[in-house]
Amino acid sequence: MNDALQVTLSGVSKSYPGDDGPTQVLAPTDLTIEGGEFVCVVGPSGCGKSTLLNILAGFLAPTEGTVRVGGHPITGPDPDRGVVFQQPNLYPWLSVRQNVEFGPKVRGVPRNQRTAEAERMLTLVGLDHLGARRPYELSGGQQQRAQIARVLVNDPRIILMDEPFGALDALTREKLQGELLTLWRDRKKTVLFVTHSIDEALLLGTRVLVMGTRPGRIIYDEPTTFKATLANPSFAALRADPDFRRLRDEVSAHIYAAHA
Repeated sequence: MNDALQVTLSGVSKSYPGDDGPTQVLAPTDLTIEGGEFVCVVGPSGCGKSTLLNILAGFLAPTEGTVRVGGHPITGPDPDRGVVFQQPNLYPWLSVRQNVEFGPKVRGVPRNQRTAEAERMLTLVGLDHLGARRPYELSGGQQQRAQIARVLVNDPRIILMDEPFGALDALTREKLQGELLTLWRDRKKTVLFVTHSIDEALLLGTRVLVMGTRPGRIIYDEPTTFKATLANPSFAALRADPDFRRLRDEVSAHIYAAHA
């Protein structure tokens, strides 16, 4: 099932109890993410980026408001929403291939079918030659690819990514960014991608959100339309584009203002 789903937040907020009363970490938020969008979220630490993602994942329940996916309310985690974390959370006692097969196995997919699907995903992320290895035998970038394969093998219609490349070196990060864009284009998923990097948000996203603090809230929401002006844009071409630089400065100014 590859049809992308629309995500809608209506008056969604999150507060935690405290000795001096509740602390609101996410102000009432209205947001619509259209099916097939690649939305990147940036902002200072503590602005609610991860809280927003965890609410969409179903790991957190909002204090107020409703979240709907494809018109249906979110009541908890769901295979239609795959989550990729900053640190790979592979099972060390399983091989890379067994890690990727784990989700289909839990869902009762027959062995031959789940093995074939796992191989297809490992090939997609360039790890088909490393399926028999344990996670600790892989580099950080390879582990992250394995985690992405483990999410994609379940064919989620929405992919939620919480700073998935933040701990990687620059070359590995850019390689995985390119692979992620190819996967998004080919498989037509809806993606919400949390990052601290303005460049990463603008290079990957079709739309960028900036979140401010005290409490967390969306203070900026713009499409990254400059990509449409370039044929087969490379990251180098995008960075050199005047509209890219203008939007980067604009986003940076909003993040700076959120810190003030």
